[in-house]
Amino acid sequence: MTLSSLLCSILTYICVLLGVAFFTLLERKGLGYFQIRKGPNKVGLGGLPQPLADAAKLFTKELAKPTLANQSPYFLAPVLSLVLALLLWEVYPSSNSGGYFVWGILFFLCVSSLNVYGTLLAGWASNSKYALLGAIRAVAQTISYEVSLALILLFVLFVCSSFSFLDIKSMYGGLWLGMLLFPIALVWFVSCVAETNRAPFDFAEGESELVSGFNIEYSAGGFALIFMAEYGNILVMSLFTAVLFFGGGDLFVLEMDLVMSVKILFFAFVFVWVRATLPRFRYDLLMGLTWKSFLPVSLSGLIFVIGILFLFG
Repeated sequence: MTLSSLLCSILTYICVLLGVAFFTLLERKGLGYFQIRKGPNKVGLGGLPQPLADAAKLFTKELAKPTLANQSPYFLAPVLSLVLALLLWEVYPSSNSGGYFVWGILFFLCVSSLNVYGTLLAGWASNSKYALLGAIRAVAQTISYEVSLALILLFVLFVCSSFSFLDIKSMYGGLWLGMLLFPIALVWFVSCVAETNRAPFDFAEGESELVSGFNIEYSAGGFALIFMAEYGNILVMSLFTAVLFFGGGDLFVLEMDLVMSVKILFFAFVFVWVRATLPRFRYDLLMGLTWKSFLPVSLSGLIFVIGILFLFG
């Protein structure tokens, strides 16, 4: 890796962490107005520095750790989760990127499949029944919906014949793939919500049942790292949604990074919108949704697309 690529990656990570911080403010403000109340508005002007105040509070608190926890994996799990969340941003499809990933989709699948280890490690190393139960539920949910995500990615691969996000983004021209395959794009987004353990699929952190789930034994800096990893994954899944199904942009003269940022922000806000609107699912309905609905739909649609490409390609 050259020095310029290294500096570009570091700058990307810093920007992502700042984006995560202020996305939490957007979520709290958004949920407040959805519920006809004001969000954070006491710190600074309109509550704008609230994420910085929260970060300062969390990282300066005393780091409490369970006496019977497995110390090394207990502290490793939050770091692993955050590192994996940041690594996914290496495939950001920009003309100003420091590197070019020819196999970007394979990199995405490999790194995202490792996310379950951070969750499982956090739940197991805490040596708590509640934490382990929450971790097992989160891992089962994540692995199940990874199947749907991988199958839907095959749609894009067959249509675009490229593993590079940069090629996929610039291939559509003025026509978004989400327009042609809207049901598949919808299945993708629902799978993204489930993959990131967000409401209404937040069974890993079902407070009424599991007392916050796999992160119950974490506080201060460890909790902050898990929190940042979760919101980093939300933003990166919004990025991939925008690139895979709503990329292109010759219709708008040029697909500028600013336009892509607006798309990412829109899909990230939809995560908040869904959280404010829908109640939590039953767990058995969630698992049945992917295995009994999304999997047959994805396979049937994939066979149909392959047939069309074989006949007319």
